Amino acid sequence: MTTTSVKIGTRGSKLALSQTRQITDQLNAVGGFEAELVTIKTDGDVLTGPLSQMGGTGVFAAELRSAVLDGRVDVAVHSLKDLPTAAVPGLAIAAVPVRADARDALCSRDGLTLAELPHGATVGTGSPRRAAQLLAARPDLAIVDIRGNVETRLGRVPGLAGNPVKEAVPGKVGDLDAVVLAAAGLSRIGRLEAVTEFLSVDVMLPAPGQGALALECRTDSTDLTSVLGQSLAAVDDHDTRLAVTAERALLARLEAGCAAPVGALGHRKGSMLHLETVVVSLDGTRSLRLKKATDGLTTVGATLLGIELAEELLAAGAGELADLAGSSK
Repeated sequence: MTTTSVKIGTRGSKLALSQTRQITDQLNAVGGFEAELVTIKTDGDVLTGPLSQMGGTGVFAAELRSAVLDGRVDVAVHSLKDLPTAAVPGLAIAAVPVRADARDALCSRDGLTLAELPHGATVGTGSPRRAAQLLAARPDLAIVDIRGNVETRLGRVPGLAGNPVKEAVPGKVGDLDAVVLAAAGLSRIGRLEAVTEFLSVDVMLPAPGQGALALECRTDSTDLTSVLGQSLAAVDDHDTRLAVTAERALLARLEAGCAAPVGALGHRKGSMLHLETVVVSLDGTRSLRLKKATDGLTTVGATLLGIELAEELLAAGAGELADLAGSSK
């Protein structure tokens, strides 16, 4: 294919457009071509209700993947935590750029930290993983299930709405004490000033892949003799890819999706790849946290690390804490 008209597929949210433009600029700088952004509407952008009841994170990825397969776009930019772990024939994750901040961030009224929130404070999140870990740290909190884009969620907290008339849910403005969002997403849309506290991974391990992006294309587009293939390879970050490969391998072995309260975070340090994970009961009363490392700094080594740690979780009773399909194997 020629690279004079590369089409980059993205969801239409402010966050998705912002991160896709940033990636497009990187690809353009490397490949010297102009890329066209193509907005794809996904079920996750249309349907309402809890994400866990809508088919999980895959609702954000399926239509983008279809657009790549049928040629409407050449590359899809995904938030990696929204991408199902199962591979799709004909598609390849050609690049995983340098990861942004993987932590979760507390955005609260009056600058309150998690420890300073009053007894019974209302905290909004649409993530069972975040909800379970919040309750593990603060059993007295009242967790409220919320959906919507970043600005809509921020609008639920007094003083944080960027554009309350346009963005906020009708009747749901300033009604919560705090919300928890991904630090990376807030950074990408320039809203870090809303953060009261970046939550330590000792308190809240992020979702597998959080803070990372995945650039997915047709398998033939990864050909390194093409400008697009070379450009995608150039923005791929080896250490980030190793870390998220381990995290996603763990998630796949557990057969856990967005409805499971599972956190995982990998990182390379010197000659070792480290992986830490936690499984928490939905009410936050029980948790299981394990760590493991490997010197196998390859995709295979990272994958095995994730699988082996998942096996240790299951052997230690993780399936009893959460509804993990993988525990039956």
